[in-house]
Amino acid sequence: MSDIAILKEMFKETATVPLQNDLHGKKILTLEEPDLPNCFVTIRGMPNADQVIVIKADKFPAPEAVFNGSKGECKRADFIIIADTEMKKVILCIEMKAKRKTAKEWEIIQQLKGAKCCVEYFQKIGKEFWGYPYFLDNYAYRFITIRDINIDKRPTQEKIIDNHDIPERMLKIAAPKSNYILFNRLIGVKK
Repeated sequence: MSDIAILKEMFKETATVPLQNDLHGKKILTLEEPDLPNCFVTIRGMPNADQVIVIKADKFPAPEAVFNGSKGECKRADFIIIADTEMKKVILCIEMKAKRKTAKEWEIIQQLKGAKCCVEYFQKIGKEFWGYPYFLDNYAYRFITIRDINIDKRPTQEKIIDNHDIPERMLKIAAPKSNYILFNRLIGVKK
């Protein structure tokens, strides 16, 4: 059984975001900022449904009954995308902000770190309860913040980078042109 198949068995549908087809039959994903229903971004060029799962990370209750939260350990990003494609095995932790000034960078870093901790918990569940000792091993992490979603669109001149592998070096995307982003851009592939 593939890692993605295990994850799809593990999660309730209410904790995931389904892929959709565009007018040409290609896979797309629409992510909505949980607190702002008119704040969304579309990701084009998504892998096939059997190669990817999109998890609403903020569906997991914050462990505030256990942790003090003084270091941000109760925070998490909005979405986690786990993909196993021919090109890469990748885990994307994504935080969305309607405007640039809605959160300080250190707060976003805490949210991205919290999402990574969630993935590590999923990994342990797969290894212990599903009995797959290599579950989610050898995946590359990518950390992304998407900001200024509700402002007028303008061309962006951002480089495709492949070093956003820690929260402190997150890929920052501001005012996505045409309100969509290419999946390959998020994982750092220039294709």
